[in-house]
Amino acid sequence: MSFEKRKMDGASVFDRRAFFRFAGTLAAASWMPLNTWADESPANPQAGWPLTVKFPEKGDLLLQSDRPPNLESPLHVFRDDITPNENFYVRWHLGILPTKVDTATFRLTIAGHVDVPLSVSVDDLKRNFEAVSMIAVNQCSGNSRSLYEPRMPGVQWGSGAMGNAKWTGVRLRDLLAKTGVKPGAVDVSFNGLDEPVLPAAPGFAGTPDFVKSLPFARANDGEVMVAYEMNGQPLPMLNGFPLRLIVPGWYATYWVKALNQIEVLDKPFDGFWVAKAYRVPNTPDFQEAPKALAKDTVPISRMTVRSLFVRPEPAEKVLADVEYEVQGLAMDSGRGMKTVEISLDGGNTWTDAKLDPELGKYSWRRWRFAWKPPAGRHQLKVRATNLAGETQTQAQWNRSGYARNVIESLEVNVG
Repeated sequence: MSFEKRKMDGASVFDRRAFFRFAGTLAAASWMPLNTWADESPANPQAGWPLTVKFPEKGDLLLQSDRPPNLESPLHVFRDDITPNENFYVRWHLGILPTKVDTATFRLTIAGHVDVPLSVSVDDLKRNFEAVSMIAVNQCSGNSRSLYEPRMPGVQWGSGAMGNAKWTGVRLRDLLAKTGVKPGAVDVSFNGLDEPVLPAAPGFAGTPDFVKSLPFARANDGEVMVAYEMNGQPLPMLNGFPLRLIVPGWYATYWVKALNQIEVLDKPFDGFWVAKAYRVPNTPDFQEAPKALAKDTVPISRMTVRSLFVRPEPAEKVLADVEYEVQGLAMDSGRGMKTVEISLDGGNTWTDAKLDPELGKYSWRRWRFAWKPPAGRHQLKVRATNLAGETQTQAQWNRSGYARNVIESLEVNVG
């Protein structure tokens, strides 16, 4: 099915009429409840759900929902340090996505509490501002939600709602400087081209537009970017073409896709997706209990430290008495990894794994462990500790399934 970027009169145009035809073919297959695969491995699509699908510009991904498209990366993808664009997960909140974007007419606007409002094209960004690049993990706040017990509502992600990419664009600080931000700036809000199916109307609240915000100090710290390339290519449409906000070290809810509006505010932002949604308990490790929910919540922001296995995969056959390299990934909010430890006996004893060279402080870091296992069933565990002393917890639960940082376990049958 044709679904591609093409050139028209020198401008990049993304015609997505085929997208909705494509999505329609999935409807009959995707009606089933997301929890029908709850007892199966989230890394094993052969269990029945999620289905393996191909969306435009994408390879085989695991279908969590088709309207809006929420697509998970299979675990084997993470054996690469950089996640290929076609294998990068997809997360949208609103049902109406742009059907085409003509970069000849597209403009990013910056307004609000500024002296000189700005309106720039993608070409303006490339010509008039210094280009910067960064390797950074993009991880959904609810990554691994399906692993929590008891379950909670939300997209039932396995551990594939993340990816690591090289992002290229311009510093948000440089854009803000062009506008002459007035004294007293408090927050900066960000909106994209996606729209709710049920917009607000007189007497009807509708679905809130997906607008996020950052404190002005974070937005202006020189690390937050407006990206126009992902791994050296224009952003895929499903990952935010033509522009995407990059907030390294923070969860992907802030990485607004198809970014077209920035507003500097002289008061705190009170939009739904910050004031009501994407909040976590104001407790250590964001802990609460199903029958004792925390009364105080705060907006989720920086990523917690975590590590996970990518090799072997669940149900993978491992041979006895043959050396095997166990692999995984460790990540945090940019503090940097101190150690990754692996246990081969269910957590009774721990041994340091070998860390690969760092690709950048906001990149994930691969760890490896040489193992020559005897036959039988083995419970492997892994935990990471960063340079700030933050480590993974034995158990964790919160009502939204956010910011998982549990010591991960993997049962391996060796024969």
